[in-house]
Amino acid sequence: MVQDKGFAGPILHFRGCDANGLHLAAVTVTPQGAASPGSLRTARGDCQPVLLAQVAGLAVWRHDFTLTTAERGYHLNGRDHAVVTRLDGDIRIAFVSCNGEENGDLDRESAERNLMWARLEADHRRAPFALLLQGGDQIYADEATHGHPLTQDWPDHVPEDPSPDDLDDLTLYLQRKFAERYMMVLAAEGCANLLACVPSLSVWDDHDICDGWGSLPESRTASAVGQALFRVARQMYLLFQHGATEADVPALFTDPTGSALGWRRDLPGATLFAPDLRSERHRHRIMGEAGWKAMDALQPMGDHVFMVSSVPLLGPRLSLLESAMMMIPRMQHYEDDLRDQWQSHAHRDEWRRMLGAVLRMRKTAPVTVLSGEIHLATRAEMGPDDSLVHQLVASGISHRAPPKAYARVLGLFAGLGDAPLKGHPIRIKPLPGQKHRYVAERNYLTLDRRAGRWQAVWHLEESGDTPPLPLD
Repeated sequence: MVQDKGFAGPILHFRGCDANGLHLAAVTVTPQGAASPGSLRTARGDCQPVLLAQVAGLAVWRHDFTLTTAERGYHLNGRDHAVVTRLDGDIRIAFVSCNGEENGDLDRESAERNLMWARLEADHRRAPFALLLQGGDQIYADEATHGHPLTQDWPDHVPEDPSPDDLDDLTLYLQRKFAERYMMVLAAEGCANLLACVPSLSVWDDHDICDGWGSLPESRTASAVGQALFRVARQMYLLFQHGATEADVPALFTDPTGSALGWRRDLPGATLFAPDLRSERHRHRIMGEAGWKAMDALQPMGDHVFMVSSVPLLGPRLSLLESAMMMIPRMQHYEDDLRDQWQSHAHRDEWRRMLGAVLRMRKTAPVTVLSGEIHLATRAEMGPDDSLVHQLVASGISHRAPPKAYARVLGLFAGLGDAPLKGHPIRIKPLPGQKHRYVAERNYLTLDRRAGRWQAVWHLEESGDTPPLPLD
């Protein structure tokens, strides 16, 4: 694995599977002007790279290729990379989220920061994963705005009428800062080997853009500076989290116009989908017309449906907390954090609409929601008991956990429960083997299908592995 400065990859991205095999894209990043990564070899022959972009002094290359179920991997840059090519039968899927921190993430000691990634890689060596799902906040770009005159005080102060030249300069500055964070993540010890062997599917959340994107006042996000920030974040998200450019959007996402970047992939016996909860968001909505059109048209095909919701779909009655906090001037600073939640007063009707869409799917197949965002591990159920919808929250893979007292207080609050849809109460429950509803430890989640039945295990930094939770 090449991990020198300015190099990263290969990073595998999952494009789908069918009777022809497993469709993949492998991204390699080199310094601009360096030699291309060369041909990628499979049993079918050699595949040449395509130059996707040159940005921030880097060249981003992609190999598009297919592996048959008889193959066991590919060869690139003098190395063989093993890949799970059979997605029927027994398979394993890993889920992670919140890969960073708001402040000082670039300065953290690598072994400490990537401890859970190293454990995930060791887990893969023991029993290989077929897919890696990344549920949001794959980078923390909050500090990317620091150091430029137009964004130094973002989002508290935004220049009203910046010149085109200043905006162009800001774009180049942000591209360098975003690229720096992506390169740190993709070439990190504990991550790089895993990303070369396990195809990823990712959905973004606010920190992939900036803290609270879409829940901040629209005078900030709709400004010329805010839109420049969003354009750079989107460009880098497509490049580094999907191995794609704008030209690839119609083929990879459920909205061919690209207004929303939700996706859907079908495996033998399972459907995976992720709505985009950021691109069309503003303070009074989570998804726009394009996102809802794709959501309403979704007809799952598998025996189990996995929905990736970057913000937890099943949660406690945060609207009560939101009302209380807004009465306390010192706490109003956290309004955008509460606006981020499905349970916010501002999104209550839209939350019910999404819950109704999930229940329609539940009529034909079990549904499991995978979420991150809260820097804690927990789970939830939406009843009744004979047709449960499970939610599994694994957050974060590298973000350090909040104090355990915070988790205990949140757990007491969650005991109030909620039932936004009559007859379908939501209950926040402890993980298997745990006493409290929320676990304040870094963590990741694994999903195992054995003999056609799915189960989930949380891997906790201090407490170890939970007993399996059946999902069917």
